[in-house]
Amino acid sequence: MPIARRRTVLAALASAAVATPALLAARPTSALAADRYASNTRLYADPTLVEGTDYARRYRRQPAFDDALATNTPYPQVAVIAPHGGGIEVGTSELCLAIAGYHPATLAPATDGRLYDYWMFEGLRSSGGNGELHVTSTNCDDPYAESTCGGARYAVSLHGCTEADAGVGKDVQAVLIGGLDATFRELLRQEYNEAGITLAGGGGGEIDGIHPRNICNRTLTGKGAQLELTTALRNAMFGDNTRAGRKTSTQPIFGAFVEATRKAIARRVA
Repeated sequence: MPIARRRTVLAALASAAVATPALLAARPTSALAADRYASNTRLYADPTLVEGTDYARRYRRQPAFDDALATNTPYPQVAVIAPHGGGIEVGTSELCLAIAGYHPATLAPATDGRLYDYWMFEGLRSSGGNGELHVTSTNCDDPYAESTCGGARYAVSLHGCTEADAGVGKDVQAVLIGGLDATFRELLRQEYNEAGITLAGGGGGEIDGIHPRNICNRTLTGKGAQLELTTALRNAMFGDNTRAGRKTSTQPIFGAFVEATRKAIARRVA
């Protein structure tokens, strides 16, 4: 199985450093019209917002060390992220944790040993208003998100969308697969088909996740996968669709989606 070695990673970082001016030139200068904050940095600087009350950031990196002189220890290869978790795009926090290999309620690790780095930004407001905490993925500049994706070869980003955004009919439970990693997209498509999960044809624009500054594409390979789940699909995944209830009331479709995604990840890194 191919693995990312220290020398390979250093070479990739060197190449990325050379390409930095071009990437900076491509970076959007403003957020989407619906976004109140042009970046995570702007949001964190707002004195009216309180971390732990209005929003939270959660992340986990797999331990990595190398004390051997003759061999190289592989770097973590996969990042799973949810840039709009909690009450912003409901259900994506729980999906992020489960796909990374952790139980959404207890954080108990998966017994198969497949654990991945994760990062999420969550809206915590209980009385609404979480939508104004949305920062579009091309403008995500949270340092933990950037380092988590930037240190991985592959990334998968979880999002929520409406059926209209995904180009499907009302109440259709579907997922739209985007991002610049064509190989990863195809593996995800195959696994979702096998699991009986409906695929959306394409939404166009930001929802397709093809901008190089999209956080899912800011990996060592310069590409990743973005998953947009319709409201109907996410609603079907939980018996109690509240922040407290989602983590302990996952439905069979939740497990099927998580397992299909994890199978695609395992095939991508094989």
